[in-house]
Amino acid sequence: MSRRCELTGKAVQYGNKVSHSNRKTRTRFLPNLVQVTLLSESLERAVRMRVTAAALRSVEHRGGLDNFLAKARDAELSDGALSLKREVEKKRAEAAPEAKAA
Repeated sequence: MSRRCELTGKAVQYGNKVSHSNRKTRTRFLPNLVQVTLLSESLERAVRMRVTAAALRSVEHRGGLDNFLAKARDAELSDGALSLKREVEKKRAEAAPEAKAA
């Protein structure tokens, strides 16, 4: 399992730890990944994903998983999140003509 956020694409970064004596030591900066269950309103089911804490705040800020996926770029999303995005778009497209008819 890779250390990459499924929604934002944030991954491991590399850099230097610099001590007080200015010695440089290579280190890895790991993203704060958490396993969460997010609810999709249009699909009416729960989805388990491994996302960063920052992405979780972004999902809440945008009004849920469906809205986040609608605004997200395809290049950032993982394969699983991209297929989920297509499912959500398909459900929303099916629901849109029903709303206009009513």
